[in-house]
Amino acid sequence: MPQVKLEGFHAVKHAVRFGARVERVVVLDRDSALRLARSHAPDLVAVFGAAEVVPVAEFERVVGRTHPTGVGGVAAGPVGPEVRRDAPVVLLDNPRNLGNLGAVVRVAAGFGAGGVWSTGDVDPWHPTVVRAGAGLHFAVPVARLTGGLEDVDGPVVAFDAGGVDVRDFRVPDDAVLAFGSERHGLSDAVRGRADVVVSLPMRPGVSSYNLTTSVAMALYHWELFRRDR
Repeated sequence: MPQVKLEGFHAVKHAVRFGARVERVVVLDRDSALRLARSHAPDLVAVFGAAEVVPVAEFERVVGRTHPTGVGGVAAGPVGPEVRRDAPVVLLDNPRNLGNLGAVVRVAAGFGAGGVWSTGDVDPWHPTVVRAGAGLHFAVPVARLTGGLEDVDGPVVAFDAGGVDVRDFRVPDDAVLAFGSERHGLSDAVRGRADVVVSLPMRPGVSSYNLTTSVAMALYHWELFRRDR
């Protein structure tokens, strides 16, 4: 099974906390790692206390690069939880920026989204994406759609300027929330599959939001208004 590199304390922390099969944890300084654990993850002090202390060269070999926290590891993967349909799944339509994709995973995990899917040729488990997601790929299902949109079940809610104001729309729990690429927006295929197109409130003269901001706003709207049901 391929390995997923865990770069930094938080990536290791999240991977362990959410059930990844972490095969190795390495640290440059055990005392420093334990201080981080005591202040940021007291539930995992034993994990970092048992970490392997290695020199810089070995750390870079295992993790792929150095890291300011001096903590890293590797986990078996890509493996994550099963997709849930009692919460919206985020669909990224041909994303191009690896950092944005990882940041979306982090936001989706925070809101308890049903999953993060992507189309296109960017690997959502690319090391740069995992780095930006801070190890939270193991907290939310993350996968690339290879079978086309015909395999997508549930109402597809596409986000694009000119759509219905999202404040006048209730996001269903089983919705697929579709967001276009940073440069080109929604593809014709996704727009054609959408059951409804909605827009986020935006001040006149502002052209767009960052992709991660848009996803966060959409999931917050879902979380806020589902409480009234």
